[in-house]
Amino acid sequence: MSSPFTDEAVEAIKRHMNDDHAGDALIIVRGLGGRPDALTAGTSNVDAEAIEFTIDGGERVRVPWGETLTERAQVRMAVVRLYREACLKLGIQPRGEH
Repeated sequence: MSSPFTDEAVEAIKRHMNDDHAGDALIIVRGLGGRPDALTAGTSNVDAEAIEFTIDGGERVRVPWGETLTERAQVRMAVVRLYREACLKLGIQPRGEH
């Protein structure tokens, strides 16, 4: 997949997700990634079409954004949207402001 993001931007997004939003990643994987029994999820890549997670130590799961992203600023809103959709699907209350 092509990416509108530089390697540095991808690394920064992964680091932020893994350091600050690991629980949100797990909710996204469980609700939208087809892995409701996943125990762990770490962000492993982002590109224009999807965010990718490595779950339970190895398997990779891609979750589409639902639109093609063209700039880094869109990533935050896209992740929040996925998180909220996953919460709805799983029947859990999303946290407040992200």
